[in-house]
Amino acid sequence: MPKKINIKGDIVSNSDKWIYDWLEIEATSPLDVIKALNEANGQDIEVDINSGGGDIFAGSEIYTALRSYKGNVQINIVGIAASAASVIAMAGKSRITPTGLFMIHNVSSRARGDYRSMEHQAEVLKIANQSIANAYKEKTGLSDVELFKLMDKETWMSAEEAVKNKFVDEVMFDTTSQTVKGFYNSFSGIPYEAIEKIKSKIKKPDIVNNSDDSVFLMQTKLNLLKLKGEYKHD
Repeated sequence: MPKKINIKGDIVSNSDKWIYDWLEIEATSPLDVIKALNEANGQDIEVDINSGGGDIFAGSEIYTALRSYKGNVQINIVGIAASAASVIAMAGKSRITPTGLFMIHNVSSRARGDYRSMEHQAEVLKIANQSIANAYKEKTGLSDVELFKLMDKETWMSAEEAVKNKFVDEVMFDTTSQTVKGFYNSFSGIPYEAIEKIKSKIKKPDIVNNSDDSVFLMQTKLNLLKLKGEYKHD
């Protein structure tokens, strides 16, 4: 039986993962995946993806780890594969649930400074876009021009459209169709400012018995719920 590896929630850096764990928010870091691959030790694996994306460098590391794995890799998009998670989905033979979604768009970042800094950052973002387009290009056979058009307009695809455009190989449970051969990158996640505030506030995340830390934790969770639109005040 293949070993199951879950890539769920936000794609985050190894250094930020403890914050998500501490706040009890689902997330996946490169170390999570690398540890699971080491435990699999060459046996077949199935990678279940349900993620809106996240840190592009973390996504690239996970993609590379999966591509480098010696055993068979089956990618299952069980919910959504968007942004950085869509890059990870390029790492093996793939299938998507009929109710799934696939999305690609441009890399985004934060910058400050004068016009020279802004122009420099724009060039860096274009290079970053090319880096993730390379993964799409190898899988789909689409040209850079075609991919950049799709990324520029933030393209959402149903399961059937993802297969038609060759980003995914097949739709799950579809016995009538033929298998098709062939910075930050996300729309969710904990805001960067919140990550930095938590890091500066809590020095030892394994010690949360301090009353001040407990109050800060509860307030942080409440603020995140408000941010995600999950909290309603009567």
